[in-house]
Amino acid sequence: MVTQLKKKRLRLYKDRLNIILDIAQTINEDHSIDDLLSEFEILLREELEVGKVLVFTYSNDIWKNLLVSGVTEQEASAIDVEEDLLQYETIESITLSHPPNLKGFDAVIPLFHRYKAIGYVLIGDIEEEQQGISPTIKHLKLIQIISNLIIVFVENKRMQQELLEQKAIQKEMELASRIQNQLVPNKHQLPKTSKLDIHTYYEPHMGVGGDYYDVFQLSRNTIGFCIADVSGKGISAAMLMSNFQAVIRSLFSYSCNLKKLVHQLNARVNESANNEKFITLFIGRYNLITRRLSYVNAGHLPPLLYDARKQHLVHLENGCIGLGMLDFIPSIEVGKVHIPKGSKLLAFTDGLVELDDGHHVESGAEEVEEIMNNNHPLEQNFLRLRTIIDRIENDGAAFDDISLIGLEFK
Repeated sequence: MVTQLKKKRLRLYKDRLNIILDIAQTINEDHSIDDLLSEFEILLREELEVGKVLVFTYSNDIWKNLLVSGVTEQEASAIDVEEDLLQYETIESITLSHPPNLKGFDAVIPLFHRYKAIGYVLIGDIEEEQQGISPTIKHLKLIQIISNLIIVFVENKRMQQELLEQKAIQKEMELASRIQNQLVPNKHQLPKTSKLDIHTYYEPHMGVGGDYYDVFQLSRNTIGFCIADVSGKGISAAMLMSNFQAVIRSLFSYSCNLKKLVHQLNARVNESANNEKFITLFIGRYNLITRRLSYVNAGHLPPLLYDARKQHLVHLENGCIGLGMLDFIPSIEVGKVHIPKGSKLLAFTDGLVELDDGHHVESGAEEVEEIMNNNHPLEQNFLRLRTIIDRIENDGAAFDDISLIGLEFK
């Protein structure tokens, strides 16, 4: 014979089961986190008569409030999870012995997932002045089960959102990389002349980067070229460099004054970068008839010019500070060099010579100079430089974009 007590217990178990099934159905229907928390709050306050609830969850290495209901901001902010709650490993009633910062609550419910604490629930009655054992005590296990379900759902939802955001960022990076690669000229887009051989190489460290080089046919007998490097890496550097490339192409001509050009470029960089980044630049203009190279080195690593007549290297250093470092560049020196036949020039960004050995940055400049300091064809020099680059990448020593532009003067 089923007693009234047994009937009451069966109804209680049935009610609890229905509550769990309702929450599970809401989770399976993939409602928003806000909707799920709202349903949880209504359940606690109206069905289980919990007047105060405070839910902490651990996410991204920090503890934060997931749900605050019936609790003042002062009460919530006074609780430090690591100091006040981490000690609790099982459900505990604190009605008769409130810890100082937990006054006003009746129970602490720890939440675990795979033996790791992922949250804590603090609950209290509607009647805050009530004395004795709280009637909510009979619901503690149920609240723990539901809270665990919700927090795991919230964390999975957060991880799913992060994954979607990462995929979106990856697609943006891939698109930016394709666009940037289109802006950097390939060998088929380089000027063709019997008096000059041109070799280039471009490898962004993070898919997109802040390096840039270009070669221009400024007139029938004039070739312009440049190589540049934005401080920093990633999307912001790539965006600044893309803008910078468009500016150079609009201002650089066979007859423009190089000093004036650099002042104009400096002003444009200041406008675009808001004093947050700067650009190092080497820009040159070469006359195929007079064999005269005019250039400005704006804070860039000095290109190496192998003088075939004197058979030694010259560092092209004349110029000024980097673009965007000052509102106005106080002094610009234009370098002028006569280029003997058979000479060659290599301009590069610091990714080629600044190497990370895991402890500090080392310089590989001497090896690059040794490769260029001879009368071998530039194509052969580039093959050796590619060997260096492959070694850098295989050793994991690269930490910046690598760009090269080489000119062999016939």
